[in-house]
Amino acid sequence: MSGKTTPDESDDVHDEDAGQPPPLTAAQAAAAAIEHLVELTSKEPQGATSVEPTDHGWTVEVEVLEDRRIPSSADMLALYEVEIDLDGNLLAYRRTKRYGRGSSDIGERDRR
Repeated sequence: MSGKTTPDESDDVHDEDAGQPPPLTAAQAAAAAIEHLVELTSKEPQGATSVEPTDHGWTVEVEVLEDRRIPSSADMLALYEVEIDLDGNLLAYRRTKRYGRGSSDIGERDRR
């Protein structure tokens, strides 16, 4: 084996030297946002309800179980908006809505 690199190998090294990791997929962004939210709030996530790319990363909306009640149809849920950067680091989060399970106006959201 010689110390020379083939053109294919040198391309791979160049890509790594560029310091450009592959961008997060929407699914990876949602998973990172949920992980950060659980770490900060200790609330039980129900799932991501929306994922939108931004100039600086992703905005993910996560539905969370805020208050478990009996019967479960009386549970209180909340929507959180989580902003993460292109590396999956948390930039900001905020609760945008709180509502009872089964509420019919959940999908109504301000469009920017």
